[in-house]
Amino acid sequence: MTVGFPYARTVLVVESYRGTQVNPGEPTRRYYLSSLPRDERAPQQWMNAVRGHWGGVANRNHWRKDACWFEDKTRSRNPNVVGALILLRNAVLRIYVDEQDTHPNLPGFTEAMAADTTYALRSITRRL
Repeated sequence: MTVGFPYARTVLVVESYRGTQVNPGEPTRRYYLSSLPRDERAPQQWMNAVRGHWGGVANRNHWRKDACWFEDKTRSRNPNVVGALILLRNAVLRIYVDEQDTHPNLPGFTEAMAADTTYALRSITRRL
C-alpha cells in the first residue's frame, strides 16, 4: 500500500464490528499511520497504542467539551454552524490550558469567562 506521507513507515488497518456476536454486522475499517517500522511492535502493542491514543483524545478533549458545554446536544445540523462551534470550543480549551493556575477546573473557568467579558477579551488578545 502506498500513502502520500513521506515519513509513514507503517500502515495499520483495524477492523471492528458493531453488533452482537450472533450478528456482528459489517466491518468498519480504520487506517492509522506510524513513522515506526512495522517490526518495532508486536500486534498487541500496536492495538494498545491505537486504544491509548483514542482514550486520551476522549479524556482530554471530547469528555470535557461534552460534560461542561454539552457539545453532543448541539441541535444544529448546519455544517458551518457546527464547525464554527467546534473551532470556538477548541480555542477556549486552549486558553483554559494556559489559565489553569487561575482557574483549576473548566466549569469555573467557563463561569469566569461568561461573567466578565473583559477577562475573556484579555485572555484572547494576550495570544495575538
